Amino acid sequence: MNMETPFLYGRIAENENFTNRRNETEFLKKNFKGLINTVIISPRRWGKVSLVHKVAKLISEEEKDVIICQVDIFNCRTEEEFYTVFANSLLKSTTTVWEEFVGGVKKYLGRLAPIVSISDATQTYELSFGIEFKDSRLSYDEILDLPQVIANDTKKRIVVCIDEFQNINEYEEPLAFQRKLRSHWQKHTSVCYCLYGSKRHMLLNIFNNYGMPFYKFGDILFLSKIERAEWVTFISERFADTGKQISTELAGLIADKMKNHPYYTQQLSQQVWFRTPDSGCTKEIVEEAFSSLIAQLSLLFANVVDSLTPKQINFLLAVADGVSNFSSKEVLTKYKLGTSANIKNLRKATLEKDLIDVLSGNIIEIQDPAFEYWLKYVYR
Repeated sequence: MNMETPFLYGRIAENENFTNRRNETEFLKKNFKGLINTVIISPRRWGKVSLVHKVAKLISEEEKDVIICQVDIFNCRTEEEFYTVFANSLLKSTTTVWEEFVGGVKKYLGRLAPIVSISDATQTYELSFGIEFKDSRLSYDEILDLPQVIANDTKKRIVVCIDEFQNINEYEEPLAFQRKLRSHWQKHTSVCYCLYGSKRHMLLNIFNNYGMPFYKFGDILFLSKIERAEWVTFISERFADTGKQISTELAGLIADKMKNHPYYTQQLSQQVWFRTPDSGCTKEIVEEAFSSLIAQLSLLFANVVDSLTPKQINFLLAVADGVSNFSSKEVLTKYKLGTSANIKNLRKATLEKDLIDVLSGNIIEIQDPAFEYWLKYVYR
């Protein structure tokens, strides 16, 4: 363990840095082993990638006949880019050396005239397709069926995990592309898919809308926040492991200030840990660390607000204040929201900007607890 960084955020959390998620881990592990398609939905920075990475590692250790392929399509802006990243990720996951990779490219994708290149600086290699790839309108069956074909050849099961899956909505013909994916993937018998991303409303539309191709594609796992009690134990143990002390009360205060948000709770814990002397943590240290963190983020939050209309800002202030009946005359007047007809548009606009989340019971909350605090007590 690296004693210099007892709390981890902004990167994949592994080993002792991974917090709780026992039920979710067991659920996902069982689905991977049983080749059950799974969709993971949660707001940004709640630990989806870390969860998938942990389960992938466990499966690789326990099941020698299972191959885990992790695909990140965050930077894919077109259908063609998706195919290229998908094929690269799958072949790299199922081969171990350059010669095997090249052999796999020739064997499975030779008809598509792929180009294989290697970087002298990083010693990494990848395949690409020529400029005629899109224009020729070749069938992409070879790429979409590649997991099943490799599974058949290797006599292994394959789990394909795709991050930022909601990005496919931005492609030129998203519905046609989704139909294409579903028509291939639903026939695979030795492969399952784990699809996840950070835009909850877009993913719900893809997987929970009766009229969409991916409706009922698999189990849907909604990640919840890690409970306060788990944070108290985790924070206390991490302090103790590095020779520092913090009371359960103050560990709970850290979680409370960040509303149990995984990323921010780790970040504030780190800031508190940095400030804590050998004599132990105090409430003043927690408050100082929290104020410092909000100050660090103020410019970022100011830029967010600058991109909003006055009514959108007022709507967010109402959400931050815990308003539930936005259409009441009193709320409309107090927050200068105009008419009740504006509320639907304000909600849609802030949802699409990933500023709010709509929970069960139609409860609206601001996704970012630090931004919420800044809005209420600094911006105001």
